Amino acid sequence: MSEPVSGNHNDLFDIGVQFEVVTATLDRADIKTEGLFLNADAGFDSKDFRSACARRDINANICFNKRNGSVDDRDEYFDQGLYDQRYAVERTNAWIDSFRSLLNRFDTTIESWKGFNYLSFMVMALKKFKPKKFK
Repeated sequence: MSEPVSGNHNDLFDIGVQFEVVTATLDRADIKTEGLFLNADAGFDSKDFRSACARRDINANICFNKRNGSVDDRDEYFDQGLYDQRYAVERTNAWIDSFRSLLNRFDTTIESWKGFNYLSFMVMALKKFKPKKFK
């Protein structure tokens, strides 16, 4: 999770810095990024982001943005089947947003914003560890 940035920005705003923040967090947790696959939508299709992934030896599976030229002229890797698996991630992001939507009025500081995000992560993890039993 990167820090919130004030203002109305697109997905690629300051992507190099934000990507380094996220990957540095993984480094501190001793989670290796080499060889990982990163699925991203066309909003992240940029040379800078692809280069940042390559520097970390991360396989960037990013949907091609039509505004960046013809898909036929591109030589970057893209696996549609793997990309289709993004639904689970998008569903999780939507769940986190809905969980936090009740608490937005308290998000007056970066610390509270991050804290509520971490709280939603913990609730999600607890649900995985002890699934609800259906009768």
